[in-house]
Amino acid sequence: MPRTFRLYDELEKGEKGLGDQSVSYGLDKGDDQTFTMWNGTIVGPPSTNFDGRIYFLNITCGESYPKEQPQVKFCSKINIPSVNSSNG
Repeated sequence: MPRTFRLYDELEKGEKGLGDQSVSYGLDKGDDQTFTMWNGTIVGPPSTNFDGRIYFLNITCGESYPKEQPQVKFCSKINIPSVNSSNG
């Protein structure tokens, strides 16, 4: 499946709220026909150290997506060992 068709399908799912309700995502700019720049939000799961917290992300889907994973950057401060604190 071509990259843009795959990303369009994912955009539709995100806009309709299909999937995990604690995660939302969409295009950063609605007129981005390349489907490259996205934003996302994660609500911390209940009964965890992240309960009640909201995290904002910038997501970049490169030309090789889905063969290569998107680049994700946390815009909100987060204390997780696998997240670089200096650049999200």
